[in-house]
Amino acid sequence: MSSLETADHPEKLNRVVIEPLTRVEGHGKVTLLQDNDGHIRQARLHIVEFRGFEKFIQGRPYWELPVLVQRLCGICPVSHHLAAAKATDMLVGTQQLTPTAEKIRRLMHYGQTMQSHALHFFHLCSPDLLFGFDDEVRHRNIVGVIEDYPEIARQGVLLRKYGQEVIRLTSGKRIHGTGAIPGGVNKSLDRHEIDYLLKDIDQMIRWGKDAVELIKRIFFEHEAYHLAFATIDSNMLGMIGDNGAFELYAGGLRARDRDGKLLFDHVDATRYTDYIREEVKNWTYMKFPFIDSIGPENGWYRVGPLARVNNCDFFATPLAENERQVFRQLASGKPVQATLGYHWARLIELLYCTEAIKELLHDPDISGTELMSRGEMQGCGVGVLEAPRGTLIHHYEIDDEGIVTRANLIVSTTNNNQAMNESIRQVASTWLDGNELTEPLLNQIEVAIRAYDPCLSCATHAMGKMPLEITLVNAKGEVIDRLEKGATGLIRRALV
Repeated sequence: MSSLETADHPEKLNRVVIEPLTRVEGHGKVTLLQDNDGHIRQARLHIVEFRGFEKFIQGRPYWELPVLVQRLCGICPVSHHLAAAKATDMLVGTQQLTPTAEKIRRLMHYGQTMQSHALHFFHLCSPDLLFGFDDEVRHRNIVGVIEDYPEIARQGVLLRKYGQEVIRLTSGKRIHGTGAIPGGVNKSLDRHEIDYLLKDIDQMIRWGKDAVELIKRIFFEHEAYHLAFATIDSNMLGMIGDNGAFELYAGGLRARDRDGKLLFDHVDATRYTDYIREEVKNWTYMKFPFIDSIGPENGWYRVGPLARVNNCDFFATPLAENERQVFRQLASGKPVQATLGYHWARLIELLYCTEAIKELLHDPDISGTELMSRGEMQGCGVGVLEAPRGTLIHHYEIDDEGIVTRANLIVSTTNNNQAMNESIRQVASTWLDGNELTEPLLNQIEVAIRAYDPCLSCATHAMGKMPLEITLVNAKGEVIDRLEKGATGLIRRALV
């Protein structure tokens, strides 16, 4: 564990609190402990709301789950919808979806990943990357992007809109649709819907390629900085296709260690409990998963775009594969560990989704009529897929009446929990150690967390809004500095 994690006498240290984190989905806070010389002794990411969705769905009939669990989040509801559908497929004994059902679900999932990646990069992260982390806060936001880079902002909006249209046509609604059901789907696409989506797909592919070129330019302009900022060495976990191809919907689990050596490969994702355990800590509601064979001390890992692009052997689409090869050159064959590399990998995945959507729209199965398949009922169902933010696991058990008796969800942000903590410790020790509190320095912590695209609502199901206040207290308990952020985002130093 990092030396920043331990503090012999935390009650004697100065406490700095960043609450809530901004430009992320959901709410959380960071606490930093400083000694009297200003050195950071501890840095932690706290999830401050109780995680209770597993309990909420107990007592509900299994067929409601694909719709119910979408209420976890308004940003990635399709991911939960499909993970629950895959788990309920297992409950109803479906051994193999029909070709139409699987391809409709894949199309839905690609649309979800595309719109989520576009939202995160263009709306939430591009202000930091285009203007710099220490740009004025009034300018460092999506409005500033619209003013200074109107074409980039426009492309981001329309890429997301297209992904939402794919979701609407495959699931019935842009948010909280009902397209996937236990054993299959409830609709395919007709000719008019296919032609509607085909009309703009080539433009989406071009814009996806432009987005990758943009992040490469940003990255290489300050390459040493991007390679070092918040960077940690970690294990990598993700889903992989049977032939080693990049995969988002179905496949086995692959894990690599910090040097790229395989820890396990192509394991049955429904048997995740044989490989992954969860640890609980008393200072956060979010759990800490780890690879069981290594243990909690060294077995934590990263998931999501960075892990997936590192783990896969190739992309099945040509443009994304070309970009993967460029990306992997950063580490000369070893896993790319740069935390800000998440943005680059994320946009390679966005490009892949545009290419994959075009291929599916030309597949005749997408308008087929065989939508369902069933078998004998089972008492346990596990659904695993790669959500935009990383590996997502839904695990349900039911009784003879089909009522849920137990549920366990490991969401992508939970899988990244330890890694996010390690990254903010690296930033805190490098950028905050011994420095006076300022908003740009505060933003360094948030930039590190935003790189992971955390969905704290998925992890905690928080509701409401909270103000931002950072207070520095000395060893005598005296407040010596305080920053406050108002509803408009303006930062001011409060009187102490």
